[in-house]
Amino acid sequence: MKATLLEQMKRDYIHIKHTKTVTREQVERQEESLKELKQAFLQKKERYENLSSFSEMRVALDNLKKKMAWCLVREKEHLVQQLKEDIEKEENNPKHQDNLQLCQSKVTQTEKKLQNIQSQIDSLREEQDSLSDLKLKEQVKTSSKAHKEQEVVYIRALNKLRQSEQEQSLLQEKINKAKASGSLNSEGETAYTRWQQNLSSLKEKLAKLENTSTELNQEIKDKQLALFKGKEELDKLRLEEKNIQVSYEAKLKRKNQLLASRSNKLKRFGDQIPDLLDSIDKAFTKGRFLKKPIGPIGACINLKDPSLALAVESCLRGFMKTFCCDNYKDEAVLQELMSHYYPKGSRPQIIVSPFTEKVYNIHGRRVQHVEYPSVLDTVSTTSPVITNCLIDMRGIEMVLIIKEKETARKVMQHGRPPKNCREAFTMEGDQVYTNRYYTSDFGMAKYLGGDLEVEIRMVESELENSSAQLSRFRLHLASVTEDIQRMEGKLNGTIMTLKKTLASANQVKASITELENVEEEQIDDISSLIEVAQENQQKIESEKQTVCEAKKELDERRKTAEDVDSKYSRVRERIDQLSEDMEPLKEEQVKLEADCVKQERNLQILENKLKLHKDNIHTMRSVLTQREEELKEYEAKASEISPERQEVDRSAKSIDTEITRLRKRISVQESSHGDQEQVVREYAEALANYREKTNQVRDLKRFIDRLDNIMSDRQNRYKIMRRSLSVRCKLYFNNFLIKMNCCGSMMFDHNNETLSISVKPPGRENDGGNDMRSLSGGERSFSTVCFILSLWEITESPFRCLDEFDVYMDMHNRRISLDLLLELSERQHLRQFIFITPLTTSNLPKSNHIKIHKLQDPERDKT
Repeated sequence: MKATLLEQMKRDYIHIKHTKTVTREQVERQEESLKELKQAFLQKKERYENLSSFSEMRVALDNLKKKMAWCLVREKEHLVQQLKEDIEKEENNPKHQDNLQLCQSKVTQTEKKLQNIQSQIDSLREEQDSLSDLKLKEQVKTSSKAHKEQEVVYIRALNKLRQSEQEQSLLQEKINKAKASGSLNSEGETAYTRWQQNLSSLKEKLAKLENTSTELNQEIKDKQLALFKGKEELDKLRLEEKNIQVSYEAKLKRKNQLLASRSNKLKRFGDQIPDLLDSIDKAFTKGRFLKKPIGPIGACINLKDPSLALAVESCLRGFMKTFCCDNYKDEAVLQELMSHYYPKGSRPQIIVSPFTEKVYNIHGRRVQHVEYPSVLDTVSTTSPVITNCLIDMRGIEMVLIIKEKETARKVMQHGRPPKNCREAFTMEGDQVYTNRYYTSDFGMAKYLGGDLEVEIRMVESELENSSAQLSRFRLHLASVTEDIQRMEGKLNGTIMTLKKTLASANQVKASITELENVEEEQIDDISSLIEVAQENQQKIESEKQTVCEAKKELDERRKTAEDVDSKYSRVRERIDQLSEDMEPLKEEQVKLEADCVKQERNLQILENKLKLHKDNIHTMRSVLTQREEELKEYEAKASEISPERQEVDRSAKSIDTEITRLRKRISVQESSHGDQEQVVREYAEALANYREKTNQVRDLKRFIDRLDNIMSDRQNRYKIMRRSLSVRCKLYFNNFLIKMNCCGSMMFDHNNETLSISVKPPGRENDGGNDMRSLSGGERSFSTVCFILSLWEITESPFRCLDEFDVYMDMHNRRISLDLLLELSERQHLRQFIFITPLTTSNLPKSNHIKIHKLQDPERDKT
């Protein structure tokens, strides 16, 4: 660029443009001064023209004063009339009264609906309280306990009867054996047959007992499985009860915070926040902080649209309680202050970032949408530090807020999202990305909510619902616990029955063993055995009577327990049904309460508007009285100036302007009345000066316009010349490379002032790569020589110098390079070429244009 004078031409053009800009600014300044000069010229011209109208101006001034007086009267009359019409219009406007009556009727209807729903809820609650009496539950426990006790009595009597019957059967066997032993001589096989019969009957009994034992074992397994499932259900219910209890405590804590925030809004962010902020103020007063920390962030944020509170809280999440510090020393002091109010692990987050007085410049990376605002557009902060912190930590300038869910999905997921938009939030707090959607966990705004009383009522309603749900869970838990205890009792009874069955089986096994091992038994005295058997039979009869009575009593108590249990189940179902019936009524109650509060607020606003309307009418009447008095004063003054009323069709302002102008003209005429020649001379000088300056400005404008045309033409020629030189350089470079059968290209980028070269040696013309580092040293040296020669072809410098161009070349490439250099030097024989090489020059041709200077070899020390 410098060798071809393009650089110099470019600098000249830039200098000319700068000079033109300066000249244009001077022309603009001269035009401004020309306006002032024209104003002064017009004033002098006016003085010159008004020399002869001095007396006429005084007469005109008097007439204008008269007109001015009656014009003021007319305007006052117009104002009074307009005020009367406005008062009449306001008095005849029933809008405010009608709106107030309509709102009162709406409030009355809403209160009636609220009273009806409250009465329904109270009746349902009274019925629920009456049904949830503990007497029925105690009655269920008492009847169940009595049934279990009677069942134990019955089992004991039955076991005692079975034991007596077993003893009776043993006695009968002994009697039969004794009788059989006496008749053995006549009937030899009778005793043996009976022995076999007894043995077989005992084995059959043993088989039955074993089957019974197997069935009892299976029954025990089933009951144990049912008991395990019941305990699992109990554990789940206890876990749910714990979760509900935690939720209830959190809502109760939230309610206390909201109640406390009535007097101090900072308590929304925690009960310790006001005390912590007082400690920060005291520490800052004592000089412990370099810069006072700012926070919590949520307290420093105001919403431009309160309906978007939940969306903003869902976006900021944990940053609502965060504090900002300027440096780490202040952070350490703040951590120490927090340790007095918060345990370690639950302290508010602290962000350390240097404080600045200006908001970041985010013009290039913020999201911009014609319909939907970003979070940054939605919030306003009390300090630029808060805005910069949220930009750094959350990127609120790249987050959109779109109220409707479907619209948010359409904008973010059904096409390309807006530029610089990273995510979006809906009015319900749902988070929307380009490829996923997250539903919010929050139901309402916790920190940025608008109406505190409505939020308190909603939290109280949720507390009532949680309390009712907790009561239902506890009743269900108690019922499941009782069922588990009942199952455990039945399981224990089955286990006891199994043990008794196994004991009976062991006795039968012992009897079988005794029959098999003992061949002869001692024959008891038959008469004594018969007496014992008769006594035992009487005992069995009495025990049977006892068992029958116990069985009857057991059936009665079982029936009583079942009746009480079914009644308790019906009552519990009714209680659950009442709770379910109350849920929609409570929701309707909350909705109506919110509507009622809103309507009462509207009613208050309408009452204030009506009061303001009446006060406005009263004020207008007082203003009317004052204006009427002023009108009388103006009429009296106008009559003094002009007894006859003047008809005026102009405004007071225009008349006053003309009066002021006439007074100035008269004053000027009075000051210059005695020196008329000076007025004429000043007017002639001002006219000549004004014309001279006007001609100068006009000539400069013409010169600038002509310069613009010349510069445009020269710029086009400059581009043509630059393109021509680039094409010539490319052609020369390709021609020089052809000498070595190489191919290459040159790319000029005049905008960025860069040049890129690619060379492909012989045999690699079709390779995709064009990296110069893939060439050999000789090839790179030859490419460099070709590049320099092509530049020499288009440059105009008188001296050309090339140093050690053939160091890495082989002889063939060096020969070609020297031929090219000599050929160029012969073509451009008016320029001087200097080539420096450490190699031999003996093969150069002899010519008058070539001079060779060979330096002596350097002296080297011999060792």
